[in-house]
Order: sequence, then C-alpha cells, then structure tokens
Amino acid sequence: MEVDSVKEVFQRSEEKHNVKYAQYIGDGDNKTSKATLDLDPYNNDPKVMKKERVGHVEKNAWEPGSVMRRKQTRDSGEERALKCSVICARPTRRFTFLFTRVKMAKKKVDDKNSQNDDNTKNDGDLSSNDEEPNFSDPEGFVDDITDEELLGDILKQKPKETDGVESVILVDGVPQVGPNRIEKLKSVINKIFVKFGNIVNEYYPVTPEGHTKGYIFIEYSSPVHAAEAVKLTNNFKLDKQHTFQVNLFTDFAKYEQIPIKWDPPEPQPYQGQADLHYYLLEPDAYDQFGVVTAQGQSVQIWQNTQPDPTTVEDRNNWTQTYIKWSPLGTYLATFHKQGIALWAGPNFSQYKRFSHTGVQFIDFSPCEKYLVTYSPQGDPHNPDLKRIIIWDIRTGLEKRSFNPEAPLLYETPSFGLLDKKSIKINGIRDFNWSPTDNVVAYWVAEDKDVPASVTLLELPNRNEIRKKNLFNVADCKIHWQKSGDYLCVKVDRYSKIFHMREKQIPVDSVECKEPIQAFAWEPVGYKFAMIHGESPNINVSFYEVRVGQAPILLKKFEKRACNHLFWFVDTHEFLVMNTTDHYQMSDVEWDPTGRYVITGVSFWKTKVDTGYWIWSFQGKILKRINLEKFAQILWRPRPPTLLSEEKQKEIKKNLKKYYPQFESKDRMRQSKASKELIEKRAALMEKFQSYREQRIKEYLENKPRRLALRNNVDTDELDADTENVEEEIVEFFIKGRNNPSGLGHSG
Repeated sequence: MEVDSVKEVFQRSEEKHNVKYAQYIGDGDNKTSKATLDLDPYNNDPKVMKKERVGHVEKNAWEPGSVMRRKQTRDSGEERALKCSVICARPTRRFTFLFTRVKMAKKKVDDKNSQNDDNTKNDGDLSSNDEEPNFSDPEGFVDDITDEELLGDILKQKPKETDGVESVILVDGVPQVGPNRIEKLKSVINKIFVKFGNIVNEYYPVTPEGHTKGYIFIEYSSPVHAAEAVKLTNNFKLDKQHTFQVNLFTDFAKYEQIPIKWDPPEPQPYQGQADLHYYLLEPDAYDQFGVVTAQGQSVQIWQNTQPDPTTVEDRNNWTQTYIKWSPLGTYLATFHKQGIALWAGPNFSQYKRFSHTGVQFIDFSPCEKYLVTYSPQGDPHNPDLKRIIIWDIRTGLEKRSFNPEAPLLYETPSFGLLDKKSIKINGIRDFNWSPTDNVVAYWVAEDKDVPASVTLLELPNRNEIRKKNLFNVADCKIHWQKSGDYLCVKVDRYSKIFHMREKQIPVDSVECKEPIQAFAWEPVGYKFAMIHGESPNINVSFYEVRVGQAPILLKKFEKRACNHLFWFVDTHEFLVMNTTDHYQMSDVEWDPTGRYVITGVSFWKTKVDTGYWIWSFQGKILKRINLEKFAQILWRPRPPTLLSEEKQKEIKKNLKKYYPQFESKDRMRQSKASKELIEKRAALMEKFQSYREQRIKEYLENKPRRLALRNNVDTDELDADTENVEEEIVEFFIKGRNNPSGLGHSG
C-alpha cells in the first residue's frame, strides 16, 4: 500500500501541480525507495535520486514562505512517521512535502480483531478515494517552533546574496558620459584599475538614453586584488570634478548590520607620541652620528660629547646592509630583505615599516613627508610588484608605484600626473631639481646632427626658460648651488655656469685644459672649487661667482694629491689649517655645524686597520677609534635654523659677548674631565696599594713554611746566610777622556 501511494504521488505531480520531484528523502523501508527509483517517472529528466535522512525534516531555504510545519495527527496509538522532502524542479519555486503514514501498533490479543477491522476499513476508504490526503494545519493551530530551532543546521548553508562577490568593487564618482564616449571612459578607468590585478568583468550601468549613471562595478580574479584596489584608489582624484569613492561590494552587508541604537565607544587611554626632535634640545648642542659594522650589521648611535663621545644606542642585527638618516634628521632608516624600517624617538622605537622585497635604494622628500624605495631586481616571486614605490611616511600607505620609464611628473598629494600629461623628451640622460625653485635641469645627448643640450624647464607651466647647446660632449654632470642661485654643468674641459637670478639667465664658461676630476659648491656662499689635472700634477682651483661678471679665480693649489672635495680649507683667506695623512681613507663626513670632521677606513675597501678618526675644524686630531669591520659612518642632520636672517646677523655681530660664557663652559668641562681622570687614577692606585698590602701580608705569614722547606735557612735577605756567600771581584778598564781645557792637574 505504501509503495503504491508514493508511486502515485510521483506519477501525477506534473498533471496536478506542474512540478517534478527530483529527490526522495526519507527513512522508509527499502521496498518503497527501490520501487520509486525503478519507476523513473520522468524518463531521466530529471532522474529521481534518493537521499538518506533519518528522523529529520528538511525544508526549503530559498523562499521565506516555504516553511515546513510539524504536523499533528488525530490517530491514536503508536505512530511512526515517514518523512520525505522532495525538491521541486520548477525554476521559480521549490516545495517541500511531508508524507505521514500511520501504522497501527499491535494490541493485545483480545482486541486485535476489532482493530484490524478498523484498519481494513480505513485502507479501503483511502484506496477508493482519488483525492490527495489533506495535511493542512487544523483550525486554531499555533506553531511555536522557530525556523532556527527546527532547521538550524540547514539555515547555516543558506546562500547569501553576497556569496561569490568578494572580488567585486563598486566605484562611485565616475564621469557621466554619453554613448559615444563610453569606450573612451572604459579605457581610462581600465588603465587605473588594471594595475592592481586581472579584471575578469566590468559593468557600466546606463540610463534608457544610454548615459552612464556615475558608478561602475569591477570584478577581479582575486579578493586580494579587490582589497588592494579599494585601499589605493579610494579618494583618487581623476580630475578637478571627479573623485573616486571605492568600496567592496560586500560592504553593503556590513552596513546593513549596523545597529539602530548607537553606543558611544569607550574612551581609550591616551598614548602620547615620543618627541621625534628630542636631540635638538641637548643643552650643549652635541650632534649624533651612526656607525655600522659589517657582517653582523651592528649599529651604534653616538653623541659627540667632549672630551669623549658617549653611546646613545647599540643594537646587533639592526640592519642588513647600511643605514640612512632622513634630510632633517627625524628618522633613521634601516635596510632589510623584506623592506625598510624607520626608527625615531628617544629610544629609537620602530616608527613604520615599508614592505618592498629586494629594496636597495631609498630617498626622502625634502620635508620628510614621503619615502621612495627602489628595488633594481624586483621580486622574482611576485612579478607584478613594481620596482619603484612612493610611501606616505606618516600613515605607512603606498601612494604610487611604477617601473622605471620615461620621465613623468606627478603632483602631491594626489600623485596624479601633472596636468594629466607626461613629458616626452627623447634622449634624456640625466636631470636634477633646483633645491629652492620649481625648476628642473636636464641634459640630452647628441643624436646624429643634433648637438647635446642642457635645458632649464619651469614647472608647472612647462616653459623652457633657458637652453644651451653643447658640442662634442660625451657626459655631463649637473651641480646646483645650495641656494639655487647658480647652476654648474660640468663637461670635459669646460664648466658652464648658469646665472639663475639674472635676466635671461646668462651662461658663463670656465675653460680648463686639463681633465676635471671633481667639482663642489661652497656649502654656504657663491664659491666653487674643482680638482683638475692628471697625477702627479693635480691642482685645486677656487672661483667666485659674482652678479654680472664671469667667475673669478681666487686661489690655485698646485700639485696636491687629492681626488675629492669636502671644503676643508678657509676660503676667506685660503689658509690651509692642516695637512695630514689617514692611510687608505675611504670616507669623509662633516658634522652639521662644520666644527668636526670624521675620516674613516671602511671594511668595503680594506680588511685591516679599519676605523674612524675625529678631527676639529682646525685639523687637530681629537679621537682615533680602531673598529674591526667598520663599514659606515653618518652624522645626524639638523633642520634649518628657525632664526631670521636679521637675528643671525645680530648674533654674529655680538659674538664676542658670548665668548666668555663659552670659554667658561669649556674650562668647566675640561676641569670636570680632569677631575674625573684624577679620581679614576686615584681609585686605581688605591686598589693597587690594597692588593699589594694583602700580598705582603700573605708573604710574611708563609715565612715559617719557607724556613721549614729550606732547612731553617732564611733566604729572604741577602746577608742572612754569610757562610754560603762567595765574594768575587771583577776588574775592568774604563775608557778615559781628554781634559777639555787642556790644563794639567796640580799636585
């Protein structure tokens, strides 16, 4: 009977309900399930499958209204329910059905016959009635069981609207264009977002007229790429009127779950940032310098106190190659395989980390707002990683990344192309920014009949304010004067001096018939020096640049063994302060005040006698430090003074008033150092005397033992045993001297 009923349900499903049952789920006997599967009521379209589900009810989770209810039966006696869940094949809805078969329990023998008669009658009625059994809830039935209680495990598997869209981003603020400009818009948008990963799909909603609606959807191949695109393009300024607002598509679900009642966040304890400029508050204005040793990459930070430097910080494995200070001295950068770390504050705690595999070169912006990292080899495990990355130092976020190519000008803080245009300069070899103005100098190599040239380009209007052609030039070096008043372009045998502050920027030439080995501007002023000639006839010449005049030769030192310029002479009187040697010297570093200079012998040049010497500006040696595997030394820079020019002139004018104060401090420092040295020596002498007295006491206490060992012969004194003393007289001649006066002796 049960088999026939289930067969009938499957066979008439299309006729009565226009549905096909795809699954048979239940805990009935094998006869029913086997008969249903063998029936194949839909000719394998679909093929009915069996799914075991014992003692559970499975309901449809797609439609809110299709909820299974626990049924109540009016039959008395032991009941056994056959629960079947059949999924409908209709594309718009899915249904779940519950079939209940009542099987009467066996009763006692005395009333068994009467019960069997009732069952036979009921079965006959059911078989004779073609209507489908009514399983609707009785009148007044209240279901007090929630869906979560009944089908909690099934609801967890319910698909969500956001499933599969983790890689989709929504970009708002896109320009609204007509049908004829959509393709161009797509090209512009694609150039911006394709660099974050592979784009697999994009959708531009349009109005009935074909105009874009101002927002688009972009799907990446990976959620990681989508998250990176959101992080780096949100608030991206496309132009003056359009700024992107970028979100993940999954953010909608997050914002839908915001509670209606707002609870204010608990106040967090204030954590003050360490003073990043603490070193400028040193009462005696002592400068700091960093020292690196190779093959362990130990880094030491010293303070140049007098008479001996003192250690501020000493750490092993602080860097893997070398260190670099920021332009104003705020940060210390260390190099690692994974990237760059910045350290700051009194304890040199880590300020930020910048991940860039294989980085070898870095540069700070003049105001220390941005950091540029460059990895020449790139990351072999991540070919998409750009070799040049610009970072925001304060937030640690990446602002822009690209590979080396033609010169491109970007503006901050948007880091978009200046006027959305690149500068096309064919054959450019080198460029250099003016230290004070928005002027860039670059030179272009010769190309067939076109001579080489040096050009001054004014930004942002891109005007060529000066151009100078150079003939028979193989290489150029560009040197800006510190205040940006003059520019020197060094070529073989000639140096071109550009007068930047004069009308039409006149150019002067300084001819030198000998090869120029080195060039350097005076740190503060309008003089420059150059080393020229060939060994052993190497000369050093000093020039001064004046307004409206050609450079004037001030002084020439002939036959000097040198190859670098570090301005170690007084250029007012050209008085050589000192001349000395430091064998195999590889490094020269002036301190920010110009009062001290360090010379060093690096481990990268030689393996022996490495270390550094500290000199005064007069050329007097102050300290010699021999350091094994010494690799690098750098003074910590100082920011520009906050005093006005008038105040600086006033201080220089009245400098003699401060001399007694400084001399008093120096005497106190020297006396303090002398006092400390005397106290140190006295402590050592006292320690030695105590040790000596202790040993004399032990010597006297051991005298009886010595006598016992030596047959009571006292050998402590020379005259203690006269019997064993032998006296020997040795005669020898002494060479005489003549009487210098020539007079004889009286007598």
